[in-house]
Amino acid sequence: MAPMVTRYTEELMSQNGYLMESDDEVVRLDRKTCGQRVEQQALQAGIQPGMRVADLGCGSGKTTFHLHGIVQPAGTCLGMDIAAQRVAYALSHYGGHPGIDFVVGDIRKDITHMGFFDFILIRFVLEYYRSSAFEIVCNVAERLNPGGTLCLIDLDHNCMNHYGISLRLEKALTGVMGELEETADFDCFAGRKLYAHLFDLGFNDIHVHMEPHHLIYGPLNEVDEFNWNKKVEVAARSSGFPFEDLYTDGFAGFFNEFRRTFADPRRFTYTPLIMCWGRRA
Repeated sequence: MAPMVTRYTEELMSQNGYLMESDDEVVRLDRKTCGQRVEQQALQAGIQPGMRVADLGCGSGKTTFHLHGIVQPAGTCLGMDIAAQRVAYALSHYGGHPGIDFVVGDIRKDITHMGFFDFILIRFVLEYYRSSAFEIVCNVAERLNPGGTLCLIDLDHNCMNHYGISLRLEKALTGVMGELEETADFDCFAGRKLYAHLFDLGFNDIHVHMEPHHLIYGPLNEVDEFNWNKKVEVAARSSGFPFEDLYTDGFAGFFNEFRRTFADPRRFTYTPLIMCWGRRA
């Protein structure tokens, strides 16, 4: 039987408009975040000890925690997320250290009360706000000190690069992503737009780095299995795509084929990650 989206999940989605909202979302975010990779990315973008840092869209708080470690001694980190339940998780799992804090907030709204920062990270957030991504970047950029760094990280061609899958499954996945663009304001191609956001705002010393994010081949590990099954269970199921046009048993048939295919060690999946950073004039 296909998993069901609970009433609690539907209420959370309606409250904050976040596509992936579910009972297990904070766990998914925590499990899939690699602290070592976060540190490498932040150091590449120029984070330094003593900085005041904001991690906007902080999720479980794991990313904020690793940024906090880099800016010691004397640096501070503020993690902000739109969901109160994720901020509560962050406070209980990663709070309690001098110089780190977590707050509920919405980067689409006025955030002047947060003050100014030397380094701001927005990682895997803009993809959920296709129509307002540039306005979000404009809003956030105003919170940088002169010469401060804004680092944007997102995926491109998200969830769409697979080999070794059936034509039916490929058609369904492409259709789901198309529906999510229209119905949930999701951006499968957020990564390729990051450079233009910084360029159009007149940032200095803009740099771009690209690497594989999801690179999955051979036996499927538990983290990738949990992450991708949750993507399908929550986002695909609520997308509005007419699965019954391809599967006699609708979403259940799609989900079962996806799980079988994704568990096949022959399948190959990748997603490009694009990271852009620059200094405010």
